[in-house]
Amino acid sequence: MIKTLIKAFFILVAVFLQTGISNGQVVWENPKSGVYPFLSRQAQKGIISLDDIIQPISRKHIYDKLIELASSTVSLSSVEQKELGFYLIEYSEFNKDLPDSSGILKNDEAGRWRFLSVKKGDFILRGDPVLQSSLVLGDGKNVFTWSNGINFWGHAGNHFAFQASFRDITESGKRIDSIRKFTQEPGIVRTISENKQKLNYTDLRGYVSYGWENGSISVGKDQLLSGYGEGGRIILSDKAPSYPLIRLDYQPLKWLKFNYSHAWLHSNLIDSARSYSTGNNVYGGIRETYIPKYLASHSFTFIPTKGLTLTLGESIVYSDRLEIGYLIPVMFFKAYDHYSSRYKINTGGNGQFFFQASSRNHIKNTHLYGSFFIDEIRTSAIFNRDQSRNQVGIQLGGSLTDVFVPYLTTGLEYTRINPFVYQNLAPVQNYSSQDYGLGDWIGQNADRLTATLKYNPYPRLSVNLRLDYLRKGKDGSVNDQYFAQPQPKFLTGGFETQKQLLLDLRYELKHKLYLNAAYYKQAGIIRPGLQTAVVPQEIRFGFSYGW
Repeated sequence: MIKTLIKAFFILVAVFLQTGISNGQVVWENPKSGVYPFLSRQAQKGIISLDDIIQPISRKHIYDKLIELASSTVSLSSVEQKELGFYLIEYSEFNKDLPDSSGILKNDEAGRWRFLSVKKGDFILRGDPVLQSSLVLGDGKNVFTWSNGINFWGHAGNHFAFQASFRDITESGKRIDSIRKFTQEPGIVRTISENKQKLNYTDLRGYVSYGWENGSISVGKDQLLSGYGEGGRIILSDKAPSYPLIRLDYQPLKWLKFNYSHAWLHSNLIDSARSYSTGNNVYGGIRETYIPKYLASHSFTFIPTKGLTLTLGESIVYSDRLEIGYLIPVMFFKAYDHYSSRYKINTGGNGQFFFQASSRNHIKNTHLYGSFFIDEIRTSAIFNRDQSRNQVGIQLGGSLTDVFVPYLTTGLEYTRINPFVYQNLAPVQNYSSQDYGLGDWIGQNADRLTATLKYNPYPRLSVNLRLDYLRKGKDGSVNDQYFAQPQPKFLTGGFETQKQLLLDLRYELKHKLYLNAAYYKQAGIIRPGLQTAVVPQEIRFGFSYGW
């Protein structure tokens, strides 16, 4: 059944495909790559326009922007010029002037060292090992992390692309954070172990993609990010572990872009009706089955003028069975939910609406952005104290670059999540996967003020200072969410506070070879049961290659 529905989806979107256009290969670039802040800053200065409100973005889009920078009449600083040359080598697969080449443990045709490199006509294959090691030291805390794996990607003709990465990660030592709940660190799916001083988990991602001149469709396993939050993102973040998904991006007009995704989430809830006996008593004798859970999302992004983007979107979390209606990219999900549930709240899905705005360089060298997330709102009673149900989240931020000296950027951001946001009467339809929130990690009934200072004194060396002040109230009950009148107000009943300081240094010594060091300080623990690994101060240092 699922295979049939996926085939139907591909047939439906086939009307978008323009197979006569070349150079449509789509390989998605990890949002943690150093090229993201480099290009974002150039867009903030108005030199380029960058389509990055949904991440990851493609290597092709990155290369096009690098070429645009190289041909720009705006003069770059010496640091920027060196970084531009460095990144042009990294994303050189689209340079048609380079010859074919192949080899192992040698430079590719652009002079970038690779473990495996093949380029023959329209076929490209790149492969590198993934290695990472780090050490965290604090008061009674020492955690050593080692990971290894592989990362490869390539093009097969003018339209098809593929990529996959795998990391096996092991942490050992004292005060390991095996929960990863109330922290900005991404969540994990850990292996079962009774050794509290050792933790093992994996990270797996991959895509098969088809691209054309003004769009692409991908099937893979990854995280989608939405917005520009520094301390977190209220719509889609990297908090939940990666999940299987279908992604469609289509830009029919210069000022209009459409994005659609359908994700297979993990409910972490056993479906007792579908579980059955294995016929023996080994490991309990029961074959357990999880309740299926999905997320469908689509959005329209409008670009009225250079540097200004306005995005309006809708998403829905649903469960129990795959619905064909949510595999139709242009379907109005809320209306389809009314049809499939027959307007019954206990049979329908959990829908959301969201709006995002971004302004770059309309005020010189300034990026202003905002996100508005509606989990539930009663429009007829927004200002009625007794009847209002304003379960929304809001994020507003801005940054100014080249402050006093080139490459110095300062920013300020405020995030507020009202009570009951991300929560549903049916736990299987909470806005989460693997029990980690899909949105901002601070969760409901909380807010955060974030101040940042970023400086690149040397090519590919970034120095980042971030200050966070958090307030967190009690998580409201489902009964209060649906029946309390008036609804519990924001932070009613008291709140706890938490202050965080992070000084982070990161240097890309060679292509994809990163050296990093950090100092972290925290005052206050809002969720002691979840923040079991927190110490007042800690230092971190390590290296990574290929990730």
